[in-house]
Amino acid sequence: MQLGDILEQGAVRSLSQVTSKKRLFHELSELAHTVYKLPASEVLDALQERESLGPTGVGHGVALPHARLHGLDKVAGLFIRLDKPLDFDAVDRQPVDLIFALLAPKNAGVDHLKALALVSRTLRDADLRAKLRANDDATTLHAVLAAAQGIKAA
Repeated sequence: MQLGDILEQGAVRSLSQVTSKKRLFHELSELAHTVYKLPASEVLDALQERESLGPTGVGHGVALPHARLHGLDKVAGLFIRLDKPLDFDAVDRQPVDLIFALLAPKNAGVDHLKALALVSRTLRDADLRAKLRANDDATTLHAVLAAAQGIKAA
């Protein structure tokens, strides 16, 4: 599995007007509806339910919200770059500006965990995060993420 396998080109956005986690989840839900034809309200509920179990801010300005949903046949990704970082209750207490959300089929099992590990490992790379922060064009952001597929665990 590579990032390009789970992240459609249209599933990438750079946003400037997101000021809360709630607003971010609404944006992710609408994006999932537009790109993957999933019901936005179900995506929103699933993301919020998962986040209520514990924050998905993993540090270094990165968050990995994720949820399992009916209506999917494979793991699907969404990426949002924020112009203004927001508080995400991250483990390192740093605000978040790079969000990679994963949506998985209800019964995805190991594929969901593999995708989560891949995204986490990839976004741990400081050079990659710098490239993502230096660009606000969705096509460029997708290309940077898709090209990152060669990054392996240390």
